[in-house]
Amino acid sequence: MSQLNLPGGAVTLSAGPMPETGASWNRTAYAAAHVVADPLAEADPWLDCPMDWDRTLAFREHLWSLGFGVAEAMDTAQRGMGLDWPTSLELIQRSTALARSGGHMIASGAGTDHLTPAPDVTLDQVIAAYEQQCEAVEAAGSRVIMMASRALVQAAKGPDDYEKVYSHVLGGLSQPAILHWLGEMFDPALAGYWGSNDHMAAMDTAISVISDNAAKIDGIKISLLSAEKEIAMRRRLPDGVRMYTGDDFNYPDLIAGDEEGFSHALLGIFDPIAGVAARALGQLGEGDLDGYHATFAPSVPLSRHIFKAPTRFYKTGVVFLAYLTGHQDHFTMIGGQESARSSLHLAEIIRLANASGLFVDPEMAAARARPVFAARGVEV
Repeated sequence: MSQLNLPGGAVTLSAGPMPETGASWNRTAYAAAHVVADPLAEADPWLDCPMDWDRTLAFREHLWSLGFGVAEAMDTAQRGMGLDWPTSLELIQRSTALARSGGHMIASGAGTDHLTPAPDVTLDQVIAAYEQQCEAVEAAGSRVIMMASRALVQAAKGPDDYEKVYSHVLGGLSQPAILHWLGEMFDPALAGYWGSNDHMAAMDTAISVISDNAAKIDGIKISLLSAEKEIAMRRRLPDGVRMYTGDDFNYPDLIAGDEEGFSHALLGIFDPIAGVAARALGQLGEGDLDGYHATFAPSVPLSRHIFKAPTRFYKTGVVFLAYLTGHQDHFTMIGGQESARSSLHLAEIIRLANASGLFVDPEMAAARARPVFAARGVEV
């Protein structure tokens, strides 16, 4: 049976439609992809990052088959929350080789996470750390996504220091990068990025950096969970620099756009809702705006629930859905992050995912959900 007596109320899972490919898209869409842990590795689960490479790469093939680009080794892949730089680099190298062999789109995170943030870290050390990772990403054959740096937050004395670091690093790249402004709701250690706790003042600095280095920048992804701030920044970008929405609360309207422009997408929620997102983006490309909004609408409550505060634990919901939908055979995460959300939270994910039509095989989803809740002392 596909009925589950979940905490908070029973639900009968129904079969959703099969995913569709994105041949007619008129937006560039990257899905930030999760990683699959190896649950049988001899490792310390909170300290090491044992990977199931076959399953991890197979999921990227799934995303590419639907038309998405892959945003590799980002926060969705637990970067900075279980995934270290050496493993990130191996992931980037493996994924990029696979992307290049199939003619697929990929961009990969380069940051400073191998440099421990500390009050005595200098700007030169931050620059060197960025350069090391950027060179490795480009050597693998991938476009760079220049991730926000925890070390830079501590090293910078003000906006001028951000301009110095970004201009230096961007100047050394061989192809335009995507910048990533990750808000403190995703990573509290990034509070005050761009030299101010006021997002609008910080935006002034970011726009200055982009304007001064526009030839080296493909676009910027902002993850502030504020449609108003994204639109305000989108309207200030230099010609040729794209806005990639990172807003997992308001993505349908931001991608659809308004009379003054639209956002492309680089989203973590596109990992678990890839089939729905592919269908919606196809409808948008065909000019069916009503169909686009109707397809996306049920996924928004799900996304807002997965990314609810503390937002940094959203990866747990992403991987839980990957397990329920058959993209991996277990609900185990590096860093032990499968424990980061409550049983009530996981139950609501199932209800909202069912309403979004994500369960192509509802009987499998129900069968996989039962042992997860049983291990938590709940019979469903």
